[in-house]
Amino acid sequence: MASRSRSSRARRALLVALVTASVALPVSGAARPAAVPAPVPARLAPLDTAEPAVLEARYAAARYEIRAARDMAARHGDRRRAAALTAMAAPGRVFLMFDGRDGGRGVEVFGDLSRAGRIAVLVPGSGVDLDHYGRLRRGAEALLGELGPGAAVVAWLGYRTPTMLGPSSLTAARADEAAPGLRAFVRDVRRVRPAARVSLLCHSYGSVVCARAASGLDVADIVLYGSPGTGADDGAALGTRATVWAARGGDDWIGRVPHLVLPLPFGAVGFGTDPVSPAFGAKVFDAGDAGHSDYLRPGSVALRGIAAIVSGTAGARHA
Repeated sequence: MASRSRSSRARRALLVALVTASVALPVSGAARPAAVPAPVPARLAPLDTAEPAVLEARYAAARYEIRAARDMAARHGDRRRAAALTAMAAPGRVFLMFDGRDGGRGVEVFGDLSRAGRIAVLVPGSGVDLDHYGRLRRGAEALLGELGPGAAVVAWLGYRTPTMLGPSSLTAARADEAAPGLRAFVRDVRRVRPAARVSLLCHSYGSVVCARAASGLDVADIVLYGSPGTGADDGAALGTRATVWAARGGDDWIGRVPHLVLPLPFGAVGFGTDPVSPAFGAKVFDAGDAGHSDYLRPGSVALRGIAAIVSGTAGARHA
Protein backbone atom coordinates (compact mmCIF):
# COMPACT_ATOMS: atom_id res chain seq x y z
CA MET A 1 0.00 0.00 0.00
CA ALA A 2 2.81 2.43 0.91
CA SER A 3 4.51 1.65 -2.40
CA ARG A 4 1.33 2.45 -4.32
CA SER A 5 0.96 5.72 -2.42
CA ARG A 6 4.53 6.77 -3.27
CA SER A 7 3.99 5.87 -6.92
CA SER A 8 0.77 7.89 -7.01
CA ARG A 9 2.49 10.90 -5.47
CA ALA A 10 5.33 10.62 -7.99
CA ARG A 11 2.87 10.50 -10.88
CA ARG A 12 1.06 13.56 -9.57
CA ALA A 13 4.40 15.38 -9.23
CA LEU A 14 5.29 14.54 -12.82
CA LEU A 15 1.92 15.79 -14.03
CA VAL A 16 2.46 19.02 -12.10
CA ALA A 17 5.88 19.38 -13.78
CA LEU A 18 4.30 18.84 -17.17
CA VAL A 19 1.59 21.43 -16.59
CA THR A 20 4.13 23.92 -15.21
CA ALA A 21 6.39 23.41 -18.22
CA SER A 22 3.47 23.80 -20.59
CA VAL A 23 2.64 27.16 -19.04
CA ALA A 24 6.27 28.31 -18.78
CA LEU A 25 7.08 27.52 -22.41
CA PRO A 26 4.97 30.27 -24.01
CA VAL A 27 6.08 32.75 -21.33
CA SER A 28 9.79 32.05 -21.85
CA GLY A 29 9.29 31.91 -25.60
CA ALA A 30 7.62 35.29 -25.63
CA ALA A 31 10.62 36.79 -23.82
CA ARG A 32 13.08 35.55 -26.42
CA PRO A 33 13.81 37.39 -29.68
CA ALA A 34 12.33 36.11 -32.92
CA ALA A 35 14.18 33.27 -34.63
CA VAL A 36 17.36 34.57 -36.23
CA PRO A 37 17.76 33.56 -39.89
CA ALA A 38 20.91 31.76 -41.02
CA PRO A 39 22.07 30.34 -44.35
CA VAL A 40 21.81 26.68 -45.27
CA PRO A 41 25.30 25.24 -44.69
CA ALA A 42 27.13 23.28 -47.36
CA ARG A 43 26.88 19.50 -47.12
CA LEU A 44 30.02 17.96 -45.60
CA ALA A 45 31.54 14.60 -46.45
CA PRO A 46 32.30 12.29 -43.52
CA LEU A 47 35.76 12.69 -42.02
CA ASP A 48 38.12 9.95 -43.22
CA THR A 49 41.39 11.09 -41.67
CA ALA A 50 42.65 13.22 -38.80
CA GLU A 51 45.60 14.55 -40.79
CA PRO A 52 46.18 18.18 -39.73
CA ALA A 53 45.71 19.50 -43.28
CA VAL A 54 42.33 17.76 -43.61
CA LEU A 55 41.16 19.02 -40.23
CA GLU A 56 42.30 22.54 -41.04
CA ALA A 57 40.24 22.46 -44.24
CA ARG A 58 37.19 21.33 -42.27
CA TYR A 59 37.77 24.03 -39.65
CA ALA A 60 38.06 26.66 -42.40
CA ALA A 61 34.77 25.52 -43.95
CA ALA A 62 32.99 25.77 -40.60
CA ARG A 63 34.49 29.21 -39.96
CA TYR A 64 33.09 30.34 -43.32
CA GLU A 65 29.62 29.11 -42.27
CA ILE A 66 29.87 30.93 -38.93
CA ARG A 67 30.80 34.20 -40.62
CA ALA A 68 27.96 33.84 -43.12
CA ALA A 69 25.52 33.29 -40.25
CA ARG A 70 27.01 36.28 -38.41
CA ASP A 71 26.47 38.54 -41.42
CA MET A 72 22.87 37.39 -41.79
CA ALA A 73 22.21 37.93 -38.08
CA ALA A 74 23.66 41.44 -38.34
CA ARG A 75 21.41 42.24 -41.30
CA HIS A 76 18.48 40.90 -39.27
CA GLY A 77 19.39 43.36 -36.51
CA ASP A 78 20.27 40.80 -33.83
CA ARG A 79 23.45 42.26 -32.37
CA ARG A 80 23.68 39.69 -29.60
CA ARG A 81 23.74 36.78 -32.03
CA ALA A 82 26.14 38.59 -34.37
CA ALA A 83 28.53 39.26 -31.48
CA ALA A 84 28.39 35.63 -30.35
CA LEU A 85 29.15 34.42 -33.86
CA THR A 86 32.00 36.89 -34.24
CA ALA A 87 33.57 35.33 -31.13
CA MET A 88 33.04 31.82 -32.52
CA ALA A 89 34.84 32.73 -35.75
CA ALA A 90 37.84 34.17 -33.89
CA PRO A 91 41.35 32.76 -34.49
CA GLY A 92 41.98 29.75 -32.28
CA ARG A 93 38.34 28.59 -32.25
CA VAL A 94 37.84 25.46 -34.38
CA PHE A 95 34.58 23.76 -35.37
CA LEU A 96 34.08 20.55 -37.31
CA MET A 97 30.63 21.71 -38.38
CA PHE A 98 28.27 24.63 -37.92
CA ASP A 99 24.63 25.33 -38.71
CA GLY A 100 23.16 28.60 -37.47
CA ARG A 101 19.52 27.74 -38.18
CA ASP A 102 16.81 27.05 -35.62
CA GLY A 103 18.78 27.91 -32.49
CA GLY A 104 22.05 26.65 -33.93
CA ARG A 105 24.19 23.55 -33.98
CA GLY A 106 27.95 23.22 -33.87
CA VAL A 107 30.75 20.82 -33.02
CA GLU A 108 33.72 22.61 -31.45
CA VAL A 109 37.10 20.97 -30.81
CA PHE A 110 39.32 21.81 -27.84
CA GLY A 111 42.85 20.44 -28.03
CA ASP A 112 44.63 18.72 -30.90
CA LEU A 113 42.27 16.13 -32.34
CA SER A 114 44.90 14.92 -34.82
CA ARG A 115 47.11 13.61 -31.98
CA ALA A 116 44.70 12.95 -29.15
CA GLY A 117 44.90 9.60 -27.39
CA ARG A 118 41.92 10.41 -25.16
CA ILE A 119 38.81 12.06 -26.61
CA ALA A 120 35.83 13.23 -24.58
CA VAL A 121 32.59 14.05 -26.42
CA LEU A 122 30.34 16.37 -24.42
CA VAL A 123 26.61 15.95 -25.13
CA PRO A 124 24.67 18.86 -23.59
CA GLY A 125 21.14 18.92 -22.27
CA SER A 126 18.18 21.28 -22.37
CA GLY A 127 18.47 24.98 -23.06
CA VAL A 128 21.85 24.96 -24.83
CA ASP A 129 21.89 26.84 -28.14
CA LEU A 130 23.94 29.59 -29.78
CA ASP A 131 22.56 32.17 -27.36
CA HIS A 132 23.41 29.97 -24.34
CA TYR A 133 26.61 28.30 -25.50
CA GLY A 134 29.07 29.81 -23.03
CA ARG A 135 28.49 27.25 -20.27
CA LEU A 136 29.18 24.34 -22.61
CA ARG A 137 32.36 25.98 -23.87
CA ARG A 138 33.60 26.78 -20.36
CA GLY A 139 32.99 23.19 -19.29
CA ALA A 140 34.94 21.86 -22.28
CA GLU A 141 37.86 24.17 -21.52
CA ALA A 142 37.87 23.16 -17.85
CA LEU A 143 37.84 19.47 -18.72
CA LEU A 144 40.68 19.86 -21.22
CA GLY A 145 42.70 21.66 -18.55
CA GLU A 146 42.09 18.81 -16.11
CA LEU A 147 42.98 16.14 -18.69
CA GLY A 148 46.24 17.76 -19.73
CA PRO A 149 48.36 17.00 -22.82
CA GLY A 150 47.39 14.23 -25.22
CA ALA A 151 43.64 14.79 -24.88
CA ALA A 152 40.93 16.49 -26.91
CA VAL A 153 37.43 17.53 -25.85
CA VAL A 154 34.62 17.91 -28.38
CA ALA A 155 31.54 19.97 -27.52
CA TRP A 156 28.85 18.23 -29.59
CA LEU A 157 25.92 20.61 -29.94
CA GLY A 158 24.67 18.47 -32.80
CA TYR A 159 20.94 18.56 -32.16
CA ARG A 160 17.97 20.82 -31.46
CA THR A 161 17.97 20.78 -27.67
CA PRO A 162 14.70 21.02 -25.73
CA THR A 163 13.80 24.24 -23.99
CA MET A 164 14.72 24.23 -20.33
CA LEU A 165 11.12 24.88 -19.25
CA GLY A 166 8.95 23.17 -21.79
CA PRO A 167 7.19 19.91 -22.60
CA SER A 168 9.98 18.94 -25.03
CA SER A 169 12.31 18.39 -22.06
CA LEU A 170 9.95 15.76 -20.60
CA THR A 171 9.78 13.39 -23.57
CA ALA A 172 12.38 11.53 -25.64
CA ALA A 173 11.33 13.04 -28.99
CA ARG A 174 14.33 15.39 -29.32
CA ALA A 175 16.67 12.58 -28.23
CA ASP A 176 15.26 10.31 -30.93
CA GLU A 177 15.97 13.06 -33.49
CA ALA A 178 19.50 13.51 -32.17
CA ALA A 179 20.65 9.89 -31.84
CA PRO A 180 21.48 9.19 -35.52
CA GLY A 181 23.68 12.27 -35.71
CA LEU A 182 25.56 11.35 -32.54
CA ARG A 183 26.12 7.80 -33.80
CA ALA A 184 27.46 9.12 -37.11
CA PHE A 185 29.79 11.54 -35.34
CA VAL A 186 31.22 8.87 -33.04
CA ARG A 187 31.80 6.64 -36.08
CA ASP A 188 33.75 9.49 -37.71
CA VAL A 189 35.86 9.94 -34.57
CA ARG A 190 36.59 6.21 -34.34
CA ARG A 191 37.51 6.10 -38.03
CA VAL A 192 39.98 8.96 -37.85
CA ARG A 193 41.43 8.12 -34.40
CA PRO A 194 41.01 4.32 -34.10
CA ALA A 195 43.54 3.95 -31.30
CA ALA A 196 42.10 6.73 -29.13
CA ARG A 197 40.11 6.14 -25.96
CA VAL A 198 36.71 7.78 -26.59
CA SER A 199 34.23 8.64 -23.82
CA LEU A 200 30.70 10.06 -24.10
CA LEU A 201 29.91 12.61 -21.38
CA CYS A 202 26.16 13.11 -21.17
CA HIS A 203 24.71 15.92 -19.08
CA SER A 204 21.06 16.18 -18.05
CA TYR A 205 18.79 15.61 -21.10
CA GLY A 206 21.96 14.72 -22.99
CA SER A 207 21.88 11.42 -21.09
CA VAL A 208 18.63 10.58 -22.90
CA VAL A 209 20.36 11.34 -26.21
CA CYS A 210 23.31 9.10 -25.32
CA ALA A 211 20.98 6.31 -24.24
CA ARG A 212 19.15 6.43 -27.56
CA ALA A 213 22.47 6.34 -29.47
CA ALA A 214 24.34 3.89 -27.22
CA SER A 215 23.63 0.55 -28.87
CA GLY A 216 26.67 -0.58 -30.82
CA LEU A 217 28.73 2.57 -30.23
CA ASP A 218 32.47 1.90 -30.02
CA VAL A 219 33.27 3.97 -26.94
CA ALA A 220 35.02 3.11 -23.68
CA ASP A 221 32.66 4.96 -21.34
CA ILE A 222 29.20 6.48 -21.23
CA VAL A 223 29.02 8.96 -18.35
CA LEU A 224 25.57 10.12 -17.18
CA TYR A 225 25.59 13.11 -14.83
CA GLY A 226 22.76 15.33 -13.65
CA SER A 227 20.49 12.84 -15.42
CA PRO A 228 16.68 12.79 -15.20
CA GLY A 229 16.83 9.15 -16.35
CA THR A 230 17.53 7.64 -19.73
CA GLY A 231 14.26 6.00 -20.72
CA ALA A 232 15.88 2.60 -20.07
CA ASP A 233 15.07 0.36 -17.11
CA ASP A 234 18.73 -0.30 -16.45
CA GLY A 235 22.21 0.07 -17.91
CA ALA A 236 22.05 -3.31 -19.63
CA ALA A 237 19.10 -2.09 -21.70
CA LEU A 238 21.37 0.49 -23.37
CA GLY A 239 22.90 -2.34 -25.41
CA THR A 240 26.47 -1.13 -25.04
CA ARG A 241 29.78 -2.76 -24.15
CA ALA A 242 30.98 0.55 -22.73
CA THR A 243 31.30 1.05 -18.99
CA VAL A 244 28.27 3.05 -17.87
CA TRP A 245 28.95 5.59 -15.12
CA ALA A 246 26.53 7.84 -13.25
CA ALA A 247 26.70 10.69 -10.74
CA ARG A 248 24.52 13.34 -9.20
CA GLY A 249 25.79 16.26 -7.15
CA GLY A 250 24.47 17.00 -3.68
CA ASP A 251 23.01 20.36 -4.77
CA ASP A 252 21.47 19.19 -8.06
CA TRP A 253 17.73 19.85 -8.20
CA ILE A 254 17.32 17.02 -10.76
CA GLY A 255 17.30 14.59 -7.83
CA ARG A 256 13.79 15.81 -6.97
CA VAL A 257 12.39 14.87 -10.38
CA PRO A 258 10.20 11.72 -10.22
CA HIS A 259 11.99 8.81 -11.89
CA LEU A 260 9.17 7.09 -13.72
CA VAL A 261 7.53 6.91 -17.12
CA LEU A 262 3.97 8.22 -17.39
CA PRO A 263 2.03 7.12 -20.50
CA LEU A 264 -0.21 9.90 -21.85
CA PRO A 265 -2.37 10.12 -24.99
CA PHE A 266 0.31 12.09 -26.89
CA GLY A 267 3.21 9.88 -25.74
CA ALA A 268 5.24 8.91 -22.70
CA VAL A 269 6.48 11.54 -20.24
CA GLY A 270 9.47 10.98 -17.95
CA PHE A 271 12.60 8.86 -18.22
CA GLY A 272 12.31 6.03 -15.73
CA THR A 273 14.97 4.52 -13.48
CA ASP A 274 17.37 6.87 -11.72
CA PRO A 275 20.86 6.17 -13.17
CA VAL A 276 22.50 6.52 -9.73
CA SER A 277 20.18 3.94 -8.16
CA PRO A 278 21.39 0.37 -7.57
CA ALA A 279 18.56 -0.84 -9.81
CA PHE A 280 20.14 0.85 -12.84
CA GLY A 281 23.47 -0.88 -12.35
CA ALA A 282 25.85 1.91 -13.40
CA LYS A 283 29.19 2.52 -11.68
CA VAL A 284 28.43 5.50 -9.44
CA PHE A 285 31.18 8.07 -8.89
CA ASP A 286 31.44 11.01 -6.51
CA ALA A 287 30.19 14.37 -7.79
CA GLY A 288 30.59 16.20 -4.49
CA ASP A 289 28.16 19.06 -3.92
CA ALA A 290 27.71 19.91 -7.62
CA GLY A 291 24.63 21.82 -8.65
CA HIS A 292 22.95 21.01 -11.94
CA SER A 293 25.29 23.21 -14.00
CA ASP A 294 28.44 22.69 -11.91
CA TYR A 295 29.77 19.27 -12.88
CA LEU A 296 32.59 20.69 -15.01
CA ARG A 297 33.41 23.55 -12.64
CA PRO A 298 37.21 24.01 -12.35
CA GLY A 299 38.62 22.41 -9.22
CA SER A 300 35.43 20.49 -8.42
CA VAL A 301 35.16 16.89 -7.21
CA ALA A 302 32.87 16.11 -10.15
CA LEU A 303 35.33 17.45 -12.74
CA ARG A 304 38.18 15.41 -11.27
CA GLY A 305 36.03 12.29 -11.29
CA ILE A 306 34.94 12.78 -14.91
CA ALA A 307 38.53 13.46 -16.01
CA ALA A 308 39.66 10.23 -14.29
CA ILE A 309 37.03 8.28 -16.23
CA VAL A 310 38.09 9.82 -19.55
CA SER A 311 41.72 9.05 -18.73
CA GLY A 312 40.93 5.43 -17.85
CA THR A 313 42.20 5.77 -14.28
CA ALA A 314 38.89 5.96 -12.45
CA GLY A 315 39.00 2.36 -11.29
CA ALA A 316 41.89 3.25 -8.99
CA ARG A 317 40.07 6.23 -7.50
CA HIS A 318 36.44 5.16 -7.25
CA ALA A 319 34.99 2.03 -5.76
